[in-house]
Amino acid sequence: MRKINYRKIALRLLITAAVIIMLAFAGFFAFRNMALQKIIAKVSEKMESRYNSSFTVKAASFKGFSRIEMQDISIVPKKADTLLDIKSIKTDVNISKLLIGELQLGTLEMEDGYIQFVKNSKGKNFDAFLKSSKTDSNTTTTDGKEQNIAKKAYRLLHRGLNLIPTDMALQNLTLRMDDMGRKVSINLTQLSLADKNLESSFVVKENDSTQAWKVKGMADPRNKQADLKFFNTDTSQIRLPYLKARYGLQSAFDSIHVNVQNIDMSGDELHVDGFAAIKNFMVNHPKIAKKDVVIKEARFDYHFLFGPDFIMLDSTSSARLNKIAVTPFARYDVAQDTIYELKANIPKMQAQDFITSLPEGLFTNFEGMVAEGSFTYNLDFKYNKNKPSELVFDSSLKKDGLKIIKYGAADLNKLNGTFTYRATENGQKLRPVIVGPENPYYTSYEQIPQYLVNAVLTSEDPSFFSHRGFINEAFKQSIIKNIKTKKFARGASTISMQLVKNVFLTREKTLSRKLEEILLVYILENNRIVSKQRMLEVYFNVIEWGPDVYGIGEASNYYFQKPPVLLSLDESIYLASIIPRPKGFMWRFNSKGMLKDYAVKHDEYIKKLMLRRGLITPEDTISQNGRVNITGPARGRLRLKQDTIQAIDSLQINEFLLNLTQKAF
Repeated sequence: MRKINYRKIALRLLITAAVIIMLAFAGFFAFRNMALQKIIAKVSEKMESRYNSSFTVKAASFKGFSRIEMQDISIVPKKADTLLDIKSIKTDVNISKLLIGELQLGTLEMEDGYIQFVKNSKGKNFDAFLKSSKTDSNTTTTDGKEQNIAKKAYRLLHRGLNLIPTDMALQNLTLRMDDMGRKVSINLTQLSLADKNLESSFVVKENDSTQAWKVKGMADPRNKQADLKFFNTDTSQIRLPYLKARYGLQSAFDSIHVNVQNIDMSGDELHVDGFAAIKNFMVNHPKIAKKDVVIKEARFDYHFLFGPDFIMLDSTSSARLNKIAVTPFARYDVAQDTIYELKANIPKMQAQDFITSLPEGLFTNFEGMVAEGSFTYNLDFKYNKNKPSELVFDSSLKKDGLKIIKYGAADLNKLNGTFTYRATENGQKLRPVIVGPENPYYTSYEQIPQYLVNAVLTSEDPSFFSHRGFINEAFKQSIIKNIKTKKFARGASTISMQLVKNVFLTREKTLSRKLEEILLVYILENNRIVSKQRMLEVYFNVIEWGPDVYGIGEASNYYFQKPPVLLSLDESIYLASIIPRPKGFMWRFNSKGMLKDYAVKHDEYIKKLMLRRGLITPEDTISQNGRVNITGPARGRLRLKQDTIQAIDSLQINEFLLNLTQKAF
């Protein structure tokens, strides 16, 4: 029997493989320019069919084995401004990667070109590229299975990083924007990447403003790591262009530090780790606050985890806002239902450190506040898109010797004594109202009829005497509705919140005002500063009940020419019903000065609620038919409304007769 020589067979296989590889490389070398032209033609055809744009390359060829040089590259959408124009591109591609279907750039030289985004009366020159194809937006594979989120994310990151060369030299490349005459240009004067060291310079122009930006640091696309700093070449802040002209938003910062430590695919899970930090971040917008909001220092250490059917921000991540440290956790899961989960923990910290760490300009009423003690905070939120009623919302704060030593601009302790209240409207302070016995219309809690107290609580805040400023269930229902409608469609305001808003804050609809309201209410309700009864007494004496009518004493006289203590059940329910829109009370009445049917039904509903809750008895409703008779100065507004309606009717009749006469002649 002949002996098999495995060593010779292995050697022959290696020689055969080497010959095949050499032939493949030789074939590639011989036909590489032809292949390159075919690729350009294919891209051009795709641009034409999918994006209605022409893609042209004046000259393109291989130089040497792997170097590609191209001249005059452009993308021009049909009937629109040029989108891209580059004078020269020189790059080296990894041939071994290319043979297995991957495009990986080794070096890149690019100079003299621009990308411009134009929006004008004719349309957008980039509009076609915003419309994703069906294949791009498909979330399933060809066999009908859901795509693996981790593998898809890794594939996108891997492809993107492969397109970043290990060596770069870019010069005179400009990004231009023209949005209906709002013009910005960002010129990359130079960028170099060599031996993992990246350095670049930008000149940013907007109107008469010019800035010089710099990006510097380490970039290693093959090992998927980066550590870059973004700053201005002088000592001034970087001001973000375009935002003010387009959105009325101003924003600036000293520097940004971005770090990517690790991108690793292990099994079915993708890990992305790193951090981002910013210094002296400023933002200004009328919807945020009346003045600049400044965050001196912020840092976010992130550990993202992508799985087959989830994306998660791991709880080992951390965030820091000045001295406030937060441990966050977030998860988006589609394994069975679509579930959103968020948790946040502030470990034990000194209360004074928290106060001084609040962003400047966002909490002006807390400036100068002094506190002692410490606290911890936990937030737990979970929302199942398919089971919204099972929403979890739990917010808890544990105090340890927490005490307010000195108040800031909002001195909550003033609620315990006489003070002067001045409402604001359209930024203007209105007439002063003394909240105390010196005011002849002031009404103490004992003089406010229980009918009125119960009617207002039923309408505005049934659990006022039991909650601590907030109603968790109301917050839950508010969140559910706002998520469903995808807008802020429902709030969860309590009487405590209304009181703080009226006495200490303005009526501006800003994020600053809302955040201050929440914090002030918590302090007021959880530090026993004012009793519940006193809070309600002040509330009744400061809220608006009609045009330039403040306090229940003025309201009772304005509508019924009597002191509050003499108000009937129907009159009390009526006064409670107009609190949400006091200036428009007259629209609840018809031309005869009687409540309209919808208003009567609403007030009857409140009455039945009060009966069901034992706040009134059936005997209390005797002779109370839901009708009210306005006898005070407010009746003049009802007559004015009636006269207006009659005047409008007469005018319409006169116009009709005039038109009829003109047609007849």
